Amino acid sequence: MPTRTPRLIQEVMKLGGVAQTSALRARGISRYDIAHAVAGSAVFAVRQGWIALPQADPMLIEAARRGVVLTCVTQARRLGLWVHEDDGFCHVGAAPRAAVRKDHGVRVHWARPLIPRDPDSLVDSIENVLAIVADCERRERALATWESAFNRGLVERAAFERLPLKAVARDLLADAWPFADAGLETYVRLRLRWLRIPLYFQTWIAGHRVDALIGDRLVLQIDGSTHVGAQRSEDIRHDAELKMLGYHVIRVGYQQVMEQWHVVQDVIMHAVAQGLHRVPRA
Repeated sequence: MPTRTPRLIQEVMKLGGVAQTSALRARGISRYDIAHAVAGSAVFAVRQGWIALPQADPMLIEAARRGVVLTCVTQARRLGLWVHEDDGFCHVGAAPRAAVRKDHGVRVHWARPLIPRDPDSLVDSIENVLAIVADCERRERALATWESAFNRGLVERAAFERLPLKAVARDLLADAWPFADAGLETYVRLRLRWLRIPLYFQTWIAGHRVDALIGDRLVLQIDGSTHVGAQRSEDIRHDAELKMLGYHVIRVGYQQVMEQWHVVQDVIMHAVAQGLHRVPRA
């Protein structure tokens, strides 16, 4: 193995495991070192001007091969943001009129980026990701991803407002709440605000957080896949304590919210009609 191959590998790792040879040469790696690293299988050629480590992220390798960046819900998911269930596509970004092949399982977004793209990067900036999500996803799904980004501090709102956003993105920004803890909060808030009743999320009552408090006394709890065993027992105990304190509890499952919202909403509407969201009059 050439003497400088270990340093080349270190530099490629710093660049995410997939790198342009021009970026490596700017870091002091010679053409000779690159050629010998490829010949020795320390790295492999992805396409002209790009090399990768054998263990590099396959998604980054494919992005380099296609000459695109990972963006939209694909990159949002990689960043750990709330994203609706996987649509089965890899979302990539390309410059307008760029010659990118539209293969099965790949969704290409030919959008002019808000933030100029670094030619050495294979992932889009968070600002570009959110702008493309706004165009690609249904409103409540897009807003949930946006609020997840604001909640995690990945984008600064004031700076984002100064960007040349489209109308759909401006509309999302006006509605985005930076304190949403999970995407389901966004969904519930949007779907219930027509009731014009105060909604509170992740509120502490009786020593535990409740997912949503509707009005003064109506609690909505949403169970995920972890609500089994000891967790389920604790939920039952907390529900009983809430009821003794005068709260009315509606407990539903994740799939009910996502796929049977009309059923959940009907239960909530009947509870509100009965005044269960208000403090009983003396």
